[in-house]
Order: sequence, then structure tokens, then C-alpha cells
Amino acid sequence: MELFHIFSAILVISAIFAYINQQYIKLPTAIALLLAGLLVSVLVQVMGAVSPPFEHWVESSLREINFSEVLLEFMLSFLLFAGALHTDLEKLAKSKWTVMVFATFGVLISTVVTGTLFYYLLQIVGQPISYIHSLLFGALISPTDPIAVLGILKKANIPKTLEVSITGESLFNDGVGVVIFISLFQIAERGMANIEGSFIAELFLAEVGGGIGLGLLIGYIAFFFMRRIDHYQTEVLISLAVVTGGYSIASFLHFSGPLAMVAAGLLIGNQGTKLAMSQQTADYLTKFWEMVDEVFNAILFVLIGLEMMLVPFRWEYAVVGLITTGIVLVVRYVSLALPSYALRLHRTFTPGTLPIMTWGGLRGGISIALALSLSPEMHRDMIVAITYGVVLMSLVVQGLTIEPLIRRLARKEVTV
Repeated sequence: MELFHIFSAILVISAIFAYINQQYIKLPTAIALLLAGLLVSVLVQVMGAVSPPFEHWVESSLREINFSEVLLEFMLSFLLFAGALHTDLEKLAKSKWTVMVFATFGVLISTVVTGTLFYYLLQIVGQPISYIHSLLFGALISPTDPIAVLGILKKANIPKTLEVSITGESLFNDGVGVVIFISLFQIAERGMANIEGSFIAELFLAEVGGGIGLGLLIGYIAFFFMRRIDHYQTEVLISLAVVTGGYSIASFLHFSGPLAMVAAGLLIGNQGTKLAMSQQTADYLTKFWEMVDEVFNAILFVLIGLEMMLVPFRWEYAVVGLITTGIVLVVRYVSLALPSYALRLHRTFTPGTLPIMTWGGLRGGISIALALSLSPEMHRDMIVAITYGVVLMSLVVQGLTIEPLIRRLARKEVTV
């Protein structure tokens, strides 16, 4: 019952600030709700100076929500399926090599380079940690968050081909990034001497290949049954079964649940809506998942803001977080530019693709959730605090300036 009251409060905060934003402020909804959560966090801490028991009660209530578990084991499946459902597969297919390369080689390059620079940065500031733990940070901060990216790009008036490339890469690099994180986590827990290279390769192939294969299989089963009826209530229920059942099966088989949801969402959102549904059913299905996407996004970004109360704050963490934000941006550009120029993918890009993909590569709740899943021996508190700082800077600064950047690059192209 306590959890019900907590989520009720989060929904009320979301609804109030979403209305205020739509009526007066006009910020992208995700950023507005994040700022709302931060504002509530600050107000609670100010009130805590007058009434410490009140602040303690709010913090203890928030601790009842396991953010990492709620996002990774519950909300992520719905959000990724909804995002994939609304992605045009034909347009995505035209960018398939770009998406595939950026979501694999790009994430690997970013993990290693970011982790290495982070390792030396902490040495310089007198907060040294082991190299494998630095690589864990590189893995959790490298994938761009599809939830954040999709929410911001809806308002950015970005060219459609570029939007598909960014959203497609974000949907897939999230799954790949989680797999890399899990592999490094196993090494950190067991020690490199107890891990064979074949184990990591098998884990990676099973997670990625198994996740995509399972998603396609479940998506096709749903497609098979949807094609034989025309009853939108039942077909919406089938899509819910795909998400909840599919993610549970993926977890049981140790496959990548995020990639399974992306594959299933792409199949149902494209082939399913065209070949297995009437126009009315397709309309109800897409609107239902659009609503799920909006509601879960609202809860997630308010929750990210509220989590500030639980993040340990030290000035050295804030400074490292600020420097790391710059490192993450530079490495993001390098990890995109290296494979694109090496494989000559840049020849097919629309003007301004790399700068926009770099600046539009937002970090979000997934990075925080992965950081929270670390054990105390992996310098959890420090990494969580730094990750939180990078995510806040990414969402607020990059999220608020991506649209002006796109307009500026578009004007420059017209001038040239």
C-alpha cells in the first residue's frame, strides 16, 4: 500500500507540472518533468531544515522504490517496445549499416576510451579506482538513452532520415550497452583470471542474438494470432502479453530483454499494423502505446529528479562529473566519426549528422539504473553520484539546446 501512495504522489506531481509546462513554459515534456522532480527534491530538503523528520520520511519512502529494478525489470520493456512500435522499419532499413556499426563498434569504442580517460581523471583528482571499475563506468555511460532521445526528438523538428538514424541507433545501442556492462560486471565480480574469452563471446552472442531472435519469434506469434481476428481490445491485450511475457522469458533464458522488445516492437509496429490489423485496430494500438509511452516517461523523469535526494553529494564528485560530461561528449563524437570514416559511411549522411548525433546522444535513466546496480565494492556511491551529474547535464543542457543546434546547422547549409 505504501508503494501505491508513493506512485500516486509521483503521478500527481507529473500531472501538475505537465499541465503547467504545456500551458505556460513549453519545454520538452521530459526535461520539464525532470526539472519538476529536481525542484521538489530541493523544496523537500529546504523543508527538511525546518522539519528533519519530514525529509527523512520522504527519503525513506523513495528508498522503497528500487530505481534500478523498477526501470530495468519493468518500465524499460514498455518504453522500448513503444519506441520501436512507432519507428518506420523501411526508413530504418536504409540506415541499417549506420545503426549496426554505431550500436556495436561505436559503443565498444566509447566504453574503452571513456573508461580509460575516467580512470586517469580519478587518478589526477586523488580518487583512484581499479581499471575494470572505470570500464564499468564507461559501459554504463556510453549507450544513449532511447527513452530520453525519443522524448526530446519529438519536439526538435529534426529531418526524418536523421531522426530514424538517431532513434534506431539509440534503441539498439541500449541493448548492446547493457550486454557489455553485464560482461564487464562478470569480470569485475569473478576476476579476469577466472573468466575465459570464450565465456564473454558466448555471453555476448547469446544475449544479443538470443534477444533479437526471441523478439522476432514472439512478435511473429503475436502477428499470427492478430491476423486471425479483428477486435482491438484483444489485440492490445496481445501486445501487452508480448511485452510482459517476452521480457520475462528473455530474463529467464538470459537473453537481452531490451533487444527482444525492440525486435518485437519493430515487427508488430510495421508488419503487424499493415498486414494483421484493420485501420481502426492499428489506430487504437498505436494510440494506446503512445499513451503508455507518455505516462511512463512522465513517471521516469520525475523519479530521476526525486532521486537527487538519495545521491551522495561531494564537491569533488560534482567537479569530476562536470569534466566527465565533456569527456563523454568528445568520446561520443570520436566513437561515431572513427567507424563512419573508416567504413565510408559518412558519404551517405545528411549535412550535420555527426554533430547532431553527438549532441543528441542524451544519457538518461538507464545509465543511473546500471550505476545503482553496482555493488559497494565497485565504488557504487561515487559512480552513482558522477553518473547522476553527467545525466543531468546531458538532459538539461543538451536537451534544451539540440533544437537550436539543428536550426543553426540547417541555416548554415542553406547559406552554403
